Amino acid sequence: MIRIGISGWIYPGWRGSFYPDGLPQRSELSFASRRFDTIEINGTFYSLKTPQSFRRWCQETPPGFVFAVKGGRFITHMKRLKEVEVPLANFYASGVLTLGAKLGPILWQFPADFRLDPENFTRIERFLGLLPRDTGGAQNLAARHDRRVRGRAALGPFAARPIRHALEVRHESFREPRFLDLLRRAGVALVVSDAPSWPRFEEVTADFMYLRLHGAEELYRSGYDDKALDRWAKLIRRWAAGGRGAAGKARRSPSHNPRPRDVYVYFDNDAKVLAPRDAAALRRRLPGTERESRGSAGRGAEFRPAAKAAVRRRSGG
Repeated sequence: MIRIGISGWIYPGWRGSFYPDGLPQRSELSFASRRFDTIEINGTFYSLKTPQSFRRWCQETPPGFVFAVKGGRFITHMKRLKEVEVPLANFYASGVLTLGAKLGPILWQFPADFRLDPENFTRIERFLGLLPRDTGGAQNLAARHDRRVRGRAALGPFAARPIRHALEVRHESFREPRFLDLLRRAGVALVVSDAPSWPRFEEVTADFMYLRLHGAEELYRSGYDDKALDRWAKLIRRWAAGGRGAAGKARRSPSHNPRPRDVYVYFDNDAKVLAPRDAAALRRRLPGTERESRGSAGRGAEFRPAAKAAVRRRSGG
């Protein structure tokens, strides 16, 4: 399955452009989730949310919708993966698992100055070993939470489901075969991150692909023209069919068994209302990526220029 959506949904600059005039803020997720079949939750990167928030988001979105959930920066940016078992437990106890069938991949983003060296390689290896591969493992981990979520932890039981993880790195030092092999052994996807100043990796390390498109020429603020979208559509078709796309300098997997895989694509160029516009344009190039019951992306709203640029939010979506 190919899912194409947006990174976050709470942007004041989208109101009156992507979001119709007069639409209450509380209805924005409902509106956006009926234009796209997946959205990345960004608010979880900045702080622990509550089970009530996750349940509300689940209720506001239609059947078949999927969230990607961004892991906390406390783990990746502040702790820098050192001694993170309890913070991971808090993250899973905060209500992530209450999304049920709407829980898609968990995204872990490294800071741009986090490079691959012997110490960090060891930290990454330990971190990947802690990540739960299913809801049962996540429940067991969540039970080890501390006081930060005491009294508001969601500990299950939850239906048995697999959990996927994706890792976004932003330093060229990660273009190393040993790192790629580590991800393959763990079944963790290396994010294809498109941005002007970060390296782009197009290596296949898991049974799914995860793409984040941050802006073709200017971070968060520039869009994708027809030529660029055509190229991305071609790569996405290839990845979905089991192909490898464009190979980087790093060594490929020793053997390649072309099997169809899921592809998740999120546009993060949220300023100037570009993300929903580009996501809709890419979906038109990939027919069959949405269910017929959704209608066309963006129906009911015009992509008019916003009165002011969108603001990147640190809470909610």
